Amino acid sequence: MHKSNRYGVFEEDDHTRTLTEQNRVFDIWWKHPGVLFPYMIKVDGIPAGLAFVATRPYIPCPPFIDYYLNEFFLLRYYRGRGIGEEAVRLLIEMMPGHWELQTNPTDRNERAIHFWRKTLRACIKGNYTEELGCHPEDGEKLIFRFIHKIEQ
Repeated sequence: MHKSNRYGVFEEDDHTRTLTEQNRVFDIWWKHPGVLFPYMIKVDGIPAGLAFVATRPYIPCPPFIDYYLNEFFLLRYYRGRGIGEEAVRLLIEMMPGHWELQTNPTDRNERAIHFWRKTLRACIKGNYTEELGCHPEDGEKLIFRFIHKIEQ
C-alpha cells in the first residue's frame, strides 16, 4: 500500500507539500487545446469522472497512434451502471482514428481490465488488440489498441 510523504500528500517524492502543488501536473491539460483534451464526465449535471485524451507530441505510443487515453476515472458510485462505457463510446465517436490505452496488468487491477475488455467489445465490436508492453515511465502495461472509423 502506498504511504503518504512527510506532508501527508500521496506522492513518491518528499518535495510535494500540498495538494495544490501535486495537482499542478494537470495544468498542462488546459494549456494545449487541440492537442490535449481534458473531459469531465457528468451525470445529471454532476461531475462523475474524467477522461484525458492526448495527441502527439504528448503520447508514449508508436507513431501510428492518433489518440492516447492518458487518464480515465469514474467515481465508484457511478461504476457498474454503463456510464463509463457510454463515456468511452462518446469519446471515440468524437475522435475517429487509431487509439491506444494502457492499464496495469496486475491481479489487483482485474476490475479495470475486465471493464476495458467489456467496453471495447461493446463500443468497437471487439475489434481491438491487446498485448503486454512497457510504458517509458510506468513500466509493464496491458496495452489496448483499436481503430475507430466513421461509418458511412
